[in-house]
Amino acid sequence: MYVDSHCHINFPELSARLPEIFRRMDENRVTHALCVSVDMPDFPQVLELAEKYPNLYASVGVHPDYEETPEVGVDDLVRLADHPRIVAIGETGLDYYRLEGDLEWQRERFRTHIRAARATGKPLIIHTRAAAEDTIRIMREEGAGTVAGGPGGVMHCFTESLQVAQAAMEMGFYISFSGIVTFKNAKELQAVARAVPLERMLIETDAPYLAPVPHRGKMNEPGFVSHVAEFLATLKEVPLEDVARCTTDNFFNLFHSARRA
Repeated sequence: MYVDSHCHINFPELSARLPEIFRRMDENRVTHALCVSVDMPDFPQVLELAEKYPNLYASVGVHPDYEETPEVGVDDLVRLADHPRIVAIGETGLDYYRLEGDLEWQRERFRTHIRAARATGKPLIIHTRAAAEDTIRIMREEGAGTVAGGPGGVMHCFTESLQVAQAAMEMGFYISFSGIVTFKNAKELQAVARAVPLERMLIETDAPYLAPVPHRGKMNEPGFVSHVAEFLATLKEVPLEDVARCTTDNFFNLFHSARRA
């Protein structure tokens, strides 16, 4: 069995065909999925899905790419996270790839989320792109890692170097691989995946984006996370059952308020 540790099935292109999405999850032995929040205006939809379907969980947070969206404070996040279906804070982090100029607002937003995660004890879902050095620095400064008494979390849709992965794992974070790892040109990322132990690994789709081979170029969905697991088993030369078991156990160990339906 598999768990999709990061998807956005509240997005219109997926929410409009949920029966098909759930059927394909069942066909591919994907038992649970975490629907991840990216902004406050759409958060009610994320929570509604998690309340309606027992195999879905939700997070609360504001993505670093969303510049023109309402900000939330620590108290806001703590209040919204006080719900049994909310298992994480995020996604949060830093992204210097698309945006330019003074990005101090991103860094302050990231700190706010880490402080909320520390207050609630719920783990962080961290997005980092072209900003690894600042991401790791702020994680350390704010005590995000379990080694500092923080909640820990996951580096989602990981595409950074092994050095960054090791720095995150040293703080108690998990590393999550998406369909990108299956791409033919992702040799450096595949080398990272070989080095990351199964005990620190999650799998995800980030649906509706980044569909894995053999569905690359199509709309992604949670059922396709099985292809990520299959690729990682071949890459690491381990039984597929080990990848399925470890990544599923890791999900429930990390997102400790989630329960296996």
